[in-house]
Amino acid sequence: MARISRPTTNRLDQVSTARARVAASVLDADLGNLANAVKRAEREGTDRIHLDVMDGHFVPNLTFGAKTIKALRRRTRIPFDAHLMIANPGKYIDEYLDAGCDSVTIHVEIDEPIEPTLREIRAAGRAAGLCVKPKTPLSALEPYQRLIDIVMVMTVEPGFGGQSFMTDVARAKLLAARKYLAHKLHGGEVHVDGGVNRDTAELVGGQGVDILVVGSALWLKGRDMAREIRLIRALADEGYQYQLNGGVPPIPRDRMVTFGTLRRMQARQLREEVEAAGIPVLLFRSVEDPADMDDETRRWDLLIPASAEGAAMERFAGRRGELEQAAGPLGEPSAGQPPA
Repeated sequence: MARISRPTTNRLDQVSTARARVAASVLDADLGNLANAVKRAEREGTDRIHLDVMDGHFVPNLTFGAKTIKALRRRTRIPFDAHLMIANPGKYIDEYLDAGCDSVTIHVEIDEPIEPTLREIRAAGRAAGLCVKPKTPLSALEPYQRLIDIVMVMTVEPGFGGQSFMTDVARAKLLAARKYLAHKLHGGEVHVDGGVNRDTAELVGGQGVDILVVGSALWLKGRDMAREIRLIRALADEGYQYQLNGGVPPIPRDRMVTFGTLRRMQARQLREEVEAAGIPVLLFRSVEDPADMDDETRRWDLLIPASAEGAAMERFAGRRGELEQAAGPLGEPSAGQPPA
């Protein structure tokens, strides 16, 4: 088995991207050349593509549908977040899943059953989201709390791009939305959509938002899109740092840390248990052991996202200790493990 190199365990050396993520909404791009717009946004550094699907009924505008998204999917591997502003998403959800959307967010205000659609999205291995309009209380999410991975807060009335940001809605809802994702140890996201730009990024970052949907601000003629994306991310992280994190810079989302070092059998067991709780785990040979040491006897490092370290420690530190004890000292077979 070829040796796998792994990141250093020094948290400061791991990755450098920001906590906040930017999802480029293509609603204000050139819809006559949408593939080029998506490729441009990817090239300029956006983290995701936000796809606003409107049916002319749920909102007073009409955009594109699943066939367009499926055609775009072939042009890029960047994540697609579909925001279905349509009256009956349950009728069409299979088409959007088949189109290759990585997440699908529907509105809590629709007049059809919501739970079956959320379950179908999750059963397909995609992230399921619920969105609330500015006048809809967050309490409308409560019946579906355990079924959602994303809470999207609209800070404009949905339907058209380029509207003014509703500061009062942002302050009232964004930070409060986090409690509806408390069931997720890792991966739950609060999205903000509407009027997000360099003037509002610091405010929403200070409300703990994970994904900033940015539309018209990226597509202004003559504007440097890459710089705008970097600026919005930096301002959002600055807001988080000084309003929520006591002046401490936020942990970059891609940073990994070593959660434990165990023999292979125990490492695999702990990985299964941690991943079952929703925290991703990477398993690597420990560099502390000789390169030619038997894989079943040597130690293995479990790496998890740094942002999930606290939750993992709280829930699995005791279990990690049990498995460390079962593994036995270096050079001896672990419990239940025959000698190499």
